[in-house]
Amino acid sequence: MLEIRPVTKENWHALIDLKVREDQKKFVASNLYSIAQSKVGDEYQGHWDLFPFGIYDGDEPVGFLMYAFNFEHPREQAYVQRLMVDEKFQGKGYGKFAMQKALEIFRADERIKNVAISYEPENDVARKLYTSLGFVETGEIVEDEVVALLKLR
Repeated sequence: MLEIRPVTKENWHALIDLKVREDQKKFVASNLYSIAQSKVGDEYQGHWDLFPFGIYDGDEPVGFLMYAFNFEHPREQAYVQRLMVDEKFQGKGYGKFAMQKALEIFRADERIKNVAISYEPENDVARKLYTSLGFVETGEIVEDEVVALLKLR
């Protein structure tokens, strides 16, 4: 059974052991960095509260997802901060599953009008996934990453 589970003191070690392929390391921060970042928040255009999750297939951790909320932000109130699937589990739909779960959560919250995501311009796999889910590139580049937006309301 596929699910996302919050990062806890019981599962964080297994989640930091997940790794992308060597040629993908420039595309995503480590899960250890992301979990640490979730404890202090992020200060990009206001304070964002970060929520890290493991992506699981049964009891097997296969990836990592982290999203952020800032309900006061004028443009986007949710931000997908991280998405990664371990190199051994890529190409099996786990990333798309995790994004769909996050979008379900966002759609259920009336405060969220728009969702943003960013990715390296050369990450064609990410671009294809996010475009398939309705994200549209804004033309902005922030910290060398393409910004895409999904309008929910």
